Amino acid sequence: MKVKTILVSQPEPKVENSPYFELQEKQRVKIDFRPFIHVEGVSAKEIRLEKVDLNTYTAIILTSRNAVDHFFRVAEEMRFKVPDSMKYFCQSEAVAYYLQKYVVYRKRKIYVGKRTFAELTPLIKKYKDESFLLPTTDKLKPEVPQILDNLGVSWKKSTFYKTVISDLSDLENVFYDVLVFFSPSGIESLFHNFPDFKQNNTRIAVFGNTTIKAVKDKGLRVDIAAPTPETPSMTMALNKYINLANKKG
Repeated sequence: MKVKTILVSQPEPKVENSPYFELQEKQRVKIDFRPFIHVEGVSAKEIRLEKVDLNTYTAIILTSRNAVDHFFRVAEEMRFKVPDSMKYFCQSEAVAYYLQKYVVYRKRKIYVGKRTFAELTPLIKKYKDESFLLPTTDKLKPEVPQILDNLGVSWKKSTFYKTVISDLSDLENVFYDVLVFFSPSGIESLFHNFPDFKQNNTRIAVFGNTTIKAVKDKGLRVDIAAPTPETPSMTMALNKYINLANKKG
């Protein structure tokens, strides 16, 4: 069956040269974007109930852009002036670059990992005498606390923001040839909004092994999977599939 319409369960890219827009033009398919989940901040009052006093930490571990946004939001709500001496441990270059939205980069102590949390650990270990705060989501990967515990550093986790299921009720009678998912939370949202969802002829594209497992656990069929050596990105996987499906169709 031919592919004419695709729904990506993420916000629409803000850059003009997004590979999704190139795919849409090249394959002459319609691609819509709709976040199946969204992030909501936790109030400063709730964080205080966790006995978190920002004055007691000398280093902040930042795993995502959301963590950056919500750390500075909470600091402002608590009227906490972040000292110039604060050390920032960023999981990736993208997170560190985003930090510039809030601090003068060259004047701060910023330490950057490569990509995964494990790759950040040598830097944290090097500064093991610091007192670390991990502002995070309620969906924190279990390996993160394990890694920090194994390092033997002084650290505390605090939920600064939560992943919330979006209301998709307006999509009830809208059908797409392909649904694209990037996390188990997206699958959870699909069934929360549409408990009786039947896949039928809908193709499901997934990114990552945990998302593949979430799809299969629901008894659904994975038609398009990324990353693979041949198709390291979702858009490449979609392009390959469309080439085959639309040629046959």
